[in-house]
Amino acid sequence: MEKLLFVNGLVYVDGQFRRGNLHVEDGRIGAFTPDGSEGCRIIDLEGRMLAPGFLDLHTHGGDNVDVNAATAEDFAKIGRFFARHGTTGWLCSILTDTQEQTLWAIGQAKAAMAAPVTGARLLGIHMEGPFLSPEYKGAMPEHLLRTGDAALFRAYQQAAGGDIRYLTVAPEVEGVVDMIREIAGEVTVAIGHSGADYETAIRAIDAGARACTHTFNAMGLFHQHRPSIMGAVLERPVYCEAICDGRHLHPGTVRMLLACKGWDKVAAVTDSIQAAGLPDGRYKLGVNDVVVEDGDAKLASNGVRAGSTLTTGQALKNLVSFTGQPVERVLPLLTSNPARLIGVDDRKGSIAPGKDADLVVLDADLNVRQTYVSGVRVYAGEEE
Repeated sequence: MEKLLFVNGLVYVDGQFRRGNLHVEDGRIGAFTPDGSEGCRIIDLEGRMLAPGFLDLHTHGGDNVDVNAATAEDFAKIGRFFARHGTTGWLCSILTDTQEQTLWAIGQAKAAMAAPVTGARLLGIHMEGPFLSPEYKGAMPEHLLRTGDAALFRAYQQAAGGDIRYLTVAPEVEGVVDMIREIAGEVTVAIGHSGADYETAIRAIDAGARACTHTFNAMGLFHQHRPSIMGAVLERPVYCEAICDGRHLHPGTVRMLLACKGWDKVAAVTDSIQAAGLPDGRYKLGVNDVVVEDGDAKLASNGVRAGSTLTTGQALKNLVSFTGQPVERVLPLLTSNPARLIGVDDRKGSIAPGKDADLVVLDADLNVRQTYVSGVRVYAGEEE
């Protein structure tokens, strides 16, 4: 692969933007230096910002593709759409479905992971269920929910070749805490879609759960006498997902979450569905019919909110607006935090020598102008 040299911009290194030149060779990040180098293809940033590419750990699709029904080619389409919004790596979230359809979706995801990358790289699979609470099922089909079953998870993991990186479960469901204890070393476990009481949620965390799925949404909320799952995840040092579309969480709730957890324990996710990037209308989320009005996705059957139409690029802008903080402070919520959560921070999530050259170019208004995956430009901007 050719050597690249990014010049004339601000590079996000060690939590701040610095003037300098960034070398990329063989798809990996090289030195950050004040000077250039011969033999490199020069990429002039024209004064813009160069940041790590965004990571989205919880998404059900976009650009008219639903993950549960996506072919390998469809996954590539999603990846190209995500790259336009600054995402360089993502997990496909398989919604609770039949075993047959779940295995089919896993097979298509595996095929997509093996194919040449033309957009954001599919890093693995997030399984949202089927071990979830009927009371807090959200868009999950209730008749397909299951009690805790480590053997079933392992059957799915075997089909995935170990690429299920993230699993959402509800602690109060029969057998789930024991299941967490058994599989915590094999997958990153999050708790959510749950009405668990505080004590049960703490047992799940002590058993090995490391995150909370879309915190505050589809879960039992805090009461001073009954802290519930919400109190447990705010107290303990687990990561908390946050859907920052302005609908799932009030801006004040986002600020409170950051104040409680610290800026290193919150991972911004989109929870996007196939309607992301498209006009209002009727769409699918797994087996569900969804209606989108004014960009807000809800189940056609009962009006329950069903994922979002959010993109990572818009989430970045929203977070800056919600918190009043500079982009330097906000970027880890979309980069290094999710990378640590799923254990890919040795190669993703920050600009450092030896890591993958997954990069996004942002202008002064935080618009995504270019996206690179392993040093290859996969999005060139609307007017580039």
